[in-house]
Amino acid sequence: MTKRKRVLSLVMAALMLLALTPAGSELRPTAYAVTQDDIDSLKGDAKDLASQRAEVKSELAALQSERAGIMEQKRLIDQQIDLTEKEIENTESQIAGYEVLLSQTAYELEENQKAEEAQYELFCRRARAMEEAGTSSYWSVLFKAESFSDLLSRLSDIQEVMDYDQSVLDDLRKLKAQIKAKQEEQEELKAGQEAAKVTLEEKKEDLATQRTAAEALIQELNSEVAEYEADLKEIQAAEDALQREIAKKEEELARQLNWSASVGGYIWPEAKSKRITSPMGTRNIHYPGASTNHKGVDIGGVGYDTNVLATKSGVVMTSAYHKSYGNYVVIFHGTGNTTLYAHMSSRKVKEGDRVNQGDVIGVTGCTGVSSGPHLHYEITENGVRVDPLNYLPGYIKAW
Repeated sequence: MTKRKRVLSLVMAALMLLALTPAGSELRPTAYAVTQDDIDSLKGDAKDLASQRAEVKSELAALQSERAGIMEQKRLIDQQIDLTEKEIENTESQIAGYEVLLSQTAYELEENQKAEEAQYELFCRRARAMEEAGTSSYWSVLFKAESFSDLLSRLSDIQEVMDYDQSVLDDLRKLKAQIKAKQEEQEELKAGQEAAKVTLEEKKEDLATQRTAAEALIQELNSEVAEYEADLKEIQAAEDALQREIAKKEEELARQLNWSASVGGYIWPEAKSKRITSPMGTRNIHYPGASTNHKGVDIGGVGYDTNVLATKSGVVMTSAYHKSYGNYVVIFHGTGNTTLYAHMSSRKVKEGDRVNQGDVIGVTGCTGVSSGPHLHYEITENGVRVDPLNYLPGYIKAW
């Protein structure tokens, strides 16, 4: 008997023994029908099973070197997509900045032009006045002086008038120079904005190319791998049974300690689509790496830019990249109660963050093992995955 078989036998024996343990309706205050040690023991067996499953998966991965290479390419493309999206955000911010500067420059140019018109009108009035009076008018003013002191006073007045006329002309020249500089600045800003728009389109084309390449890589994984399937199914069945037993014992312990469980109360994990493209449970797949025993549901029609929402308040337990899930987030809502969101193009939260129901935690995408943009969504209650469709009112069946 192999080590893996021995572990399975021991676990199944432990399950049978615990199943035979009487629940006990009359319990002493300090003696419970189920103890934390029972649960800890089961969890220890669960770890053994998880270790065995990891060993089988490792052996299976050894047979898939080519697939592993493709998945590594997919991971790198996902990183490239993430960086390109950030470049697009940066370029869009530049364009928005140019819009503000152009608006400000247009306003300043308009004010300068108004000032120029007013100054030019003033200059024209002064020129007409001088033409009507003639240049001799200044001398006639001086000749009318009745004394030497009166002459000096009149001479000072004439100098002030001449200085004022010159200042009008100087101000007009300055305004014309300012208008020309503003027009040149405006043209430079427009050129910069147009260049940013061209860059934006190029980045969007790059992003589309990268996403196409990512989806093409997934299609390359269309090869059947049958090695160790029986062992994997056997371990998975024992692990599932163990998880059910753990949940049962935790429930019993919670009742004995007068704990209340809080389940339900979820909202949709996004607000764009109601299309469920793949339900929870057994399914046929067309690319290896994706689970045949679907642990949650897939929501389609979300594209690459839909906000992913926390369906319930809690604490971010995991925010990471996984070769299968891609960018994914797990939120803890209380003992045995979590939600998981996967294949996102980007994550907006980190481990330890507290989130409220409806907070944005990421953006939908196609990272990890995914043949197209969608959101994978899971719910765990009492330590067991439950069907999210029970909490997704109005969903549209699209599988």
